[in-house]
Amino acid sequence: MLPLVLFLVLFNFSSSRAASDSVYESFLQCLTNQSKPSDDVSKIVLANSNSSYTSVLRAYIRNARFNSSSTPKPVIIITPEQESHVSAAVICSKNVGFQLKIRSGGHDYEGLSYISDRPFFILDMFNLRSISIDMKEETAWVGAGATLGELFYSISQKSKVHGFPGGVCPTVGVGGHISGGGYGNMIRKYGLTVDNVVDAKIVDVKGRILDRNGMGEDLFWAIRGGGGASFGVVLSYKVKLVPVPETVTVFRAERFLAEKATDLVFRWQTVAPTTDPNLFMRMLVQPSRRNNELTIKITIVAMYLGNADSLVKLLEKDLPELGLKKENCTEMGWIQSVLWWNNFENGTSPDALLNRDPDNADFLKRKSDYVQKPISKDGLEWLWKRMIELGRPGLVFNPYGGRMAEIKATDTPMPHRAGNLFKIQYSTSWTNSSEEVAKNSINMLNRLHSYMTGFVSKNPRSAFFPYRDIDNGINKNGSYEEGKVYGVKYFNDNFERLVDVKTAVDPENYFWNEQSIPPRGTT
Repeated sequence: MLPLVLFLVLFNFSSSRAASDSVYESFLQCLTNQSKPSDDVSKIVLANSNSSYTSVLRAYIRNARFNSSSTPKPVIIITPEQESHVSAAVICSKNVGFQLKIRSGGHDYEGLSYISDRPFFILDMFNLRSISIDMKEETAWVGAGATLGELFYSISQKSKVHGFPGGVCPTVGVGGHISGGGYGNMIRKYGLTVDNVVDAKIVDVKGRILDRNGMGEDLFWAIRGGGGASFGVVLSYKVKLVPVPETVTVFRAERFLAEKATDLVFRWQTVAPTTDPNLFMRMLVQPSRRNNELTIKITIVAMYLGNADSLVKLLEKDLPELGLKKENCTEMGWIQSVLWWNNFENGTSPDALLNRDPDNADFLKRKSDYVQKPISKDGLEWLWKRMIELGRPGLVFNPYGGRMAEIKATDTPMPHRAGNLFKIQYSTSWTNSSEEVAKNSINMLNRLHSYMTGFVSKNPRSAFFPYRDIDNGINKNGSYEEGKVYGVKYFNDNFERLVDVKTAVDPENYFWNEQSIPPRGTT
């Protein structure tokens, strides 16, 4: 006779497996009924017993914190191959009563597109990656499952004098990147990624496929920075290509505290957001060991839409503290700058941008802030001491100004434009899977975030939505009040309009996640 405990374990496992099989059969039957008779939808539905389930699940987990045996797993993974599959998946997920998590590239920092404490399905968009470029119109239709690298590569095959103002990481999925706002190194010239979107296609809660005309201007506004997964499943975006010169210039410059780095940082705060919009100068601030002592290293990573001579002349006037010389610069085509930004060797083929496998996923935590007034030299020196004491978390300063200062805060859901000098990303990563290492790493990042309180935006202390951070608040019950906690940090006054759109298009809050937009009136 089996011991009672073992019997109960086997019974519970058997019952759970039977329930899972029943859900799979019900969902597959519904999907079949919603599809064409000739369409074999069984191949796009992966139960956890499927041999491809684990590899597909892990393929787009970009934060190793959420790739453990204890991480909640989906009951089913759906991998649509055509738009009608998405429509059917929404209808059938609702019919069987399961939450639907929508994943494109998997780069969301908190893993909210592929984990949940509730029973859930994953709708993985990686097969919907078509890219259609119209050079006469200078636009492109891009599937939500395409990566930024694939988009940049496709543009480069059509033109050497066109680009797109997307993020610098090539494995980021287009769907999440654009629906969250989108940020890249041409932001000062052309604004956010969403400022260059002219149409979209979405599957709504009723399973309808709608373009801009069909969805209306309110919903079109919402999915350009308010998070598409709160409102439906974005299938694709139509984007405007932007002109880039045949020659762009890049440079990377390092300074330590002993080399007057504080003076450089102080000046950077007012120069980087006000200089020529063709110039983007990201600045990394990191504790670093030099001559056996822990100090602060400043790294400026920059791209200029122009040649080296004009860049050197510009910075001789605007930022002489940097002492930039022509020999510090490298001229190249725009597509090569995309590769350079990702630390590929100069001359690497653009084909490298088609690689969807980043080789590994780090354990990581990120946070964000906005700076609206320059930090004084005394403030910077105080900050350096605190960072040296902590020893590890780093800061990334991303300048605004230029086109960002010209677009109204209400034009898209992302409101953080004029009035902000730069955005901060707090960054820490580790390679050990130990819970203690994770706890210590996150604790240090939180302490650094706390130290910055006096230097950043207030009432609210704003944050950048694509850098999703659960510490900003979490919506467990789908309520308006819970959603407002993080909603006003990400969207400021635009939060209320997003709530209105949500209430109109998804009043029952089917498209819920832990930081989604809630409908009005929910408690």
